[in-house]
Amino acid sequence: MSNMAVLEGVLERITYANEENGYTVARVDTGRGAGDLLTVVGALLGAQVGESLRMEGRWGSHSQYGKQFTVENYTTVLPATIQGIRRYLGSGLIKGIGPVMADRITTHFGVDTLDIIENAPKRLVEVPGLGPKRTRMIAAAWEEQKAIKEVMVFLQGVGVSTSIAVRIYKKYEDASISVVKNQPYRLAADVWGIGFLTADRIAQAVGIPHDSPERVKAGLQYALSQSSDQGHCFLPEERLIADGVKLLQVDTGLVIECLAELAADPEGVVREKVPSPEGGEPVTAVYLVPFHRAELSLAGQVRRLLNTGEDRMPAFQDVDWDKALAWLATRTGASLAPEQQEAVRLALSRKVAVLTGGPGCGKSFTVRSIVELARAKRAKVVLAAPTGRAAKRLSELTGAEASTVHRLLELKPGGDAAYDRDRPLDADLVVVDEASMLDLLLANKLVKAVAPGAHLLLVGDVDQLPSVGAGEVLRDLLTDGGPVPSVRLTRIFRQAQQSGVVTNAHRINAGQPPLTEGMNDFFLFVEDETEDAGVLAVDVAARRIPARFGLDARRDVQVLAPMHRGPAGAGHLNGLLQQAITPGRPDLPEKRFGGRVFRVGDKVTQIRNNYDKGENGVFNGTVGVVTALDADEQRLTVRTDEDEEIGYDFDELDELAHAYAMTIHRSQGSEYPAVVVPVTTSAWMMLQRNLLYTAVTRAKKLVVLVGSRKAIAQAVRTVSAGRRCTALDFRLRGGGGGDFA
Repeated sequence: MSNMAVLEGVLERITYANEENGYTVARVDTGRGAGDLLTVVGALLGAQVGESLRMEGRWGSHSQYGKQFTVENYTTVLPATIQGIRRYLGSGLIKGIGPVMADRITTHFGVDTLDIIENAPKRLVEVPGLGPKRTRMIAAAWEEQKAIKEVMVFLQGVGVSTSIAVRIYKKYEDASISVVKNQPYRLAADVWGIGFLTADRIAQAVGIPHDSPERVKAGLQYALSQSSDQGHCFLPEERLIADGVKLLQVDTGLVIECLAELAADPEGVVREKVPSPEGGEPVTAVYLVPFHRAELSLAGQVRRLLNTGEDRMPAFQDVDWDKALAWLATRTGASLAPEQQEAVRLALSRKVAVLTGGPGCGKSFTVRSIVELARAKRAKVVLAAPTGRAAKRLSELTGAEASTVHRLLELKPGGDAAYDRDRPLDADLVVVDEASMLDLLLANKLVKAVAPGAHLLLVGDVDQLPSVGAGEVLRDLLTDGGPVPSVRLTRIFRQAQQSGVVTNAHRINAGQPPLTEGMNDFFLFVEDETEDAGVLAVDVAARRIPARFGLDARRDVQVLAPMHRGPAGAGHLNGLLQQAITPGRPDLPEKRFGGRVFRVGDKVTQIRNNYDKGENGVFNGTVGVVTALDADEQRLTVRTDEDEEIGYDFDELDELAHAYAMTIHRSQGSEYPAVVVPVTTSAWMMLQRNLLYTAVTRAKKLVVLVGSRKAIAQAVRTVSAGRRCTALDFRLRGGGGGDFA
């Protein structure tokens, strides 16, 4: 085995960085002149471009890249030459100093620059263009950087990525190292981006025993939290115990003991007997506390709205419907089909109602009719949808203002709503479109804010994929024998029958293959190889559709993939689409973050709920375009679909992903002029009817499928297996305990 060697050099650029494990490929300047850069690979966690590094490792050779150095560990050495200092400061490491300012500061102070920033930062005002405010900011950023470095050095041994180390520091500041050493499992609950597995790796490194009850309890809560990410509100106890044993690799007896302790803790978990999601014998359900509370509360609130004696729209209890509907037809220029009339009557005379149906069946026109009639009787109507795009569409449809549910409820940092049971919305009728996207927690907040006597109408397509968050609220409300009245529109209107998009959506939903010949708005490009299908999908989206249909590749065309991974997955396609639509240019500022590059003009999406950003939070699935990127301020600005400017510090960029391509799950509630869907056999396990149906129904004008006929046939044939674990339908029928406020 070769001996350890030491290499010193300035980190010039990071070619690749894996944020999960810190593995990095980088180029360093060893100062040998001739502009030669050397490749180094390995755990360069936390190292920043421009830093001088002292690396320990081994020399080796790579068949493609030649001689390279594998780093086992490194330390940062402050640069000693003016050129090194200028490069170091200009790298964006210190907020407030970009390349231009770094040049001015080093020109003024020379090799003493770093010493001045460290020991006499007030002298920075001597530099032209640096006022006291900027000087203070630079001094504070330098101190924070030093403190973060200390945490980094400590965390390096346990393989925590740079961005997570920064987040740990921001959360706990000076207590960071103490928390990490003594209470590592707190990290999984407190710090976004750290799950149980990372916390467990840290705990192992700081010596917490494998069979510690603290570890087992944290693991069980993690298993429940993972299941909520897959849509479940609870797990059956036996399944949770089996998952816990597998995850933690400990005895079953210890898992059962720790689960009992968690169930005895008011903030731990809740155990309750409920009907099995698969039918058959009841199961003991284990819930995380927030999901149990929300399920009880939502069922109780719906029943309370249905059963109240108050009515804020009493005029519709004894209205002459023939007369009302005739008046409506003169207003809208079209009369309603019988099932649409039933929906109108239901929404205006019952306190809670659901309207469902596929595309082209007149849901939108029905909603418009309901709003027209309610307004004619001077009712206060409030319109909302889960996403900015869906709210915009609802607003265009009804001619009235519509907002996102989050904005309507004025959610505050931490997720509490300004409107709730004690301060309900001032509305006689609340209409929520795209209700299939409402997860349990959001639906509970919404229904809580509806005033007693007000009417609530939920509109959505129950055959689409269920919400990204936990629960199947729309489906549970529509359960046979439940208390909530509903109408399902099934008749496809004549003008919609001309549309290949609508026709094929209904064919797919009925288990029939889509028609792909002779349509002018629905196409199939056959390509059996997954990699080739990915490349072709990019060409169709970025070049062919814009050229033939005059649509804008960034704004009007959306690539929707069944999965994130793989050559035809959203992750890989985003890289190819970015190259095609927003390629790098010397005059275009950009920021590399982990394996991604952000540029002005990039289409991006938020990938977590962040209640602290924007006016009422920014939520998972919000889409926008990068409008500014400031290397000095280390900040990037995104204009969202709701026309709100949101700032992101560079260390928050893991909250953003590119959105040229996205998974079909993430596209719910959105509508695009054109949709391109790669359907390949590599996504075999994901290919299900409601997935393809959801993708096709996202398109307003045009669908292009790219892939194999075999994969499309598999998707059409496969009905989604298994229901989500939820007991809302049981509680709506009066099962389970009382309700929570």
